Amino acid sequence: MKVLHIDDSKEICDLYSDMFSIDNHTIKSVNNGKEGLKLVLKNDYDLILLDMMMPKYSGLTFIHDLKKQRPSELRKVVVVSVLAFDDEQINELRGLGIHSVEDKPPNLQSLVNLQKNTVFK
Repeated sequence: MKVLHIDDSKEICDLYSDMFSIDNHTIKSVNNGKEGLKLVLKNDYDLILLDMMMPKYSGLTFIHDLKKQRPSELRKVVVVSVLAFDDEQINELRGLGIHSVEDKPPNLQSLVNLQKNTVFK
């Protein structure tokens, strides 16, 4: 599985890289949402893991920009966050095209299962 991980925390990026390398998945981690958007616009990923709380360019801004520029990729985005989202926030994300919100850090097997789910196809 080819994964893009967007998170402003280097430590979290390192954790995800270690987690995904165990099963020989390919993961690219970036610490900047704008850089992540550039990568999504020029590459194909099976799964995009997105942190919501990033300075200067939030996960929500990333989602809005992606929806304008390459909306087909929204189905591959999984929001990963330490925040507790209420129903209204989750419904807003779903209205934008996001199908999954997971606690940070998510379980690798649950992400693999999400990716295999028809939601991402």
